[in-house]
Amino acid sequence: MKNLGYLFVGIVFGLALTKGEAISWYRIQEMFRLESFHMFGIFMTAVPIGAISIYLLTKFRVKTLEGHPIEKPKKHFHPGIIIGGIIFGFGWALTGACPGPLYAQIGSGTIVTIATLLAALLGTWVFGRIQHWLPGFN
Repeated sequence: MKNLGYLFVGIVFGLALTKGEAISWYRIQEMFRLESFHMFGIFMTAVPIGAISIYLLTKFRVKTLEGHPIEKPKKHFHPGIIIGGIIFGFGWALTGACPGPLYAQIGSGTIVTIATLLAALLGTWVFGRIQHWLPGFN
């Protein structure tokens, strides 16, 4: 029953991405070509809302549904973040999809996105296999 809540949130998120045209390959290409403010507007709305939400969760010490305190993990910088970000950006620009809207794109009928999903899964699997050899992950 608990998983139905996650399914509902996922469906609402997918609908929001679809209606907001955030899953549109054309909108994403416009963003990377600096031809449209649409996607930047979405990001410039999402980032402050996320920051304010985290601030409020921390300030009021909100707990999880199980009663555990919500903890922010410490994030440590290492050069792999830059390299990974560049690879992620190139993949996003080439395919017109980041991991968030992949399922919404497939659900909306953009079947070619299945290739992007499979490539993302393969990349994740390869990273899991080689990460112990990469600097910053030992």
